[in-house]
Amino acid sequence: MKAGIFSLVLAYVLSQFYRAFLAVMSPVLMANLGISAGDLADASGLWFLTFAAMQIPVGVALDRVGPRLTSAVLFALGGAGGAVLFALAGSALEVKLAMALIGVGCSPVLMANYYIFAREFSPAVFGTLAGVVIGIGSLGNIASSLPLAYAVELLGWRGTLWGLAAISLLVALGIAILVRDPVRLTVGPRGSVLDVFRIRALWLILPIMAVNYLPAGALRGLWVGPYMADIYGLDAGGIGRVTLAMGVAMVLGNLAYGPLDRVLGTRKWLIFGGNAIVAVALLVLWAAPGQGMGFAALLLAGIGFFGASFPMVMAHGRAFFPAHLVGRGVTVMNLFGIGATGLAQVYTGHLKAAAVSVEAGYVAIFGFFALAMVLGLVIYLFAEDRVD
Repeated sequence: MKAGIFSLVLAYVLSQFYRAFLAVMSPVLMANLGISAGDLADASGLWFLTFAAMQIPVGVALDRVGPRLTSAVLFALGGAGGAVLFALAGSALEVKLAMALIGVGCSPVLMANYYIFAREFSPAVFGTLAGVVIGIGSLGNIASSLPLAYAVELLGWRGTLWGLAAISLLVALGIAILVRDPVRLTVGPRGSVLDVFRIRALWLILPIMAVNYLPAGALRGLWVGPYMADIYGLDAGGIGRVTLAMGVAMVLGNLAYGPLDRVLGTRKWLIFGGNAIVAVALLVLWAAPGQGMGFAALLLAGIGFFGASFPMVMAHGRAFFPAHLVGRGVTVMNLFGIGATGLAQVYTGHLKAAAVSVEAGYVAIFGFFALAMVLGLVIYLFAEDRVD
């Protein structure tokens, strides 16, 4: 079981890498393929949208087929196959198709871990285990910052993608060999996705699920690179250092959130407090988007740290799921979290394109993220708290 979880965590490290690496790759892709910032926003959004669209079938597959085959097959075909398509890309359309395919490949790996945790471990430690996995997985965020910039400089962007394709295929093979499926539930109700939506307590948790990852994911995954280049004139190395700081903050945030529900005796107010700090940081960036590179980098790192509540929100929702709905329950939540981020990537690309100036574009982006976060927090105020 430990070896299997390790292989799934490696796949999740790559998933975090793939969702964030366009921020550093953007200058070289713009220069070599003539891709615009809007094209990159669409490509990043497609990763999230295809990832999100796969959550319902992935949830069914986890409950009925198991995490081993679900993850190994999809990660081999989508993760490795998408990286190959990216390495061969010669246009914006091919980059978008590659990112969409990679999104399909990455779609099951985190939920496979969560499925195993929910079925094989005590509910009281679900939040901690979920946070540890995302904390370790966020090393992919770090790898897609300064280390990626060095790899692209050494191997070229196509060579880097060929290497990623090989690594992804090896990890998929490891999943197929090492993962052990939990014992199937042979008695009791099977349920459906509709049964998940009949859990009324979930209705007030899903809005915060939709927005809690949105600012950190969208900024780290795409906009921090163009923002630092356009406003502060940073090159790929400088962008790599800023994204590295944000990535490290996200790792530390995930590890910090994990055990705090047991320490504080609450999940709701822990989630609310952290995301309220994110909202304040976004409002500051909205009001003063060009007040110094160090100041902006500090705020972005703060968004990364305090915005790392995803596993705790997942644990809050998981507390309401019966055993036979665990697979579909966690993937429905993931659908809202990742799907909203994908839509935001595409929408903010159009916001920036329609802006009257470069700075106005980032003002609109930060304002949109701040408004989404505030709305999510207002709804979440009425959610039922629950710890295991």
